[in-house]
Amino acid sequence: MPLLRRRFSADNGGVTRQTPIAVVGSINLDFVAAGAALPTPGETVTGATLAIHPGGKGANQALAARRLGAAVSLIGRVGADAMADQALALLRADGVDLARVTVDAAAATGAALIAVDAEGENQIVVVSGANLSLTPDRLPDVIGGALICQLEIPLETVAAAVARATGFVCVNLAPANLDIDNAVLRRADLLVVNEAEAGDFGRRLHGLPGLVAVTWGSRGATLLRDGVRVATAEPPEVRAIDTTGAGDAFVGALVVAMLEGMAPAEALRFACAAGALTAAKAGAQSSLPWRGDVEAALRGG
Repeated sequence: MPLLRRRFSADNGGVTRQTPIAVVGSINLDFVAAGAALPTPGETVTGATLAIHPGGKGANQALAARRLGAAVSLIGRVGADAMADQALALLRADGVDLARVTVDAAAATGAALIAVDAEGENQIVVVSGANLSLTPDRLPDVIGGALICQLEIPLETVAAAVARATGFVCVNLAPANLDIDNAVLRRADLLVVNEAEAGDFGRRLHGLPGLVAVTWGSRGATLLRDGVRVATAEPPEVRAIDTTGAGDAFVGALVVAMLEGMAPAEALRFACAAGALTAAKAGAQSSLPWRGDVEAALRGG
């Protein structure tokens, strides 16, 4: 069975390396506190260092796909504050089209408060801010090319974006929100979940016409169709510094690979390598790899 549904296959001209990608999603500024250990409930941990990075799952995935060679546009919202410039800086520098990123004068730019331990594991609290004002009326009537969405924006906006998409659709079901409409799951050509999210959605991920990618952290990922394994892959071995953004790198890379027509196992290996390289550096967007980095890692370089 082909990796993509027939209407997107290379033989009908639906998928080429130049397929543009529209990302509808969140834009945040990440405040990352790195320390020896994560706090338990009610515990205060001292001795951490603070870093500030651009983030947000939508922005991260847009930049990930862009650095891997795709033409990418981002549809999102920021506040009328200084954080907006910081949140958009890397996207702008690397050539993501920001024409449809608009300003909500009544809300702050979204933020994420992230604690990271010495092993690279994290805890994240998201302050949605202007992301919540990304409502369906702010979307174009038709979304051509490929579409990537996540669940850090209103679910009705995700549903509207998916309904207006004319091409390949990827939905990253993160953070898990079981209120997502089943029509979104059925329309998606690719759903991406981590191990915990796969458990949350359970059998809702079965019986769907599209593919489901399940990530397992350092153990790699599996690509499924209707519960049947299509491919598996393991990431290159790296020392994890900060896993923030690794899942977003995986999403962007897997979509790019699928649009380029890579075979299932090859596409999954490409995405796992992108995720692993991201985890080997601090920060979300600042750690996202370039195409040459991923290809070198796959060669063992």
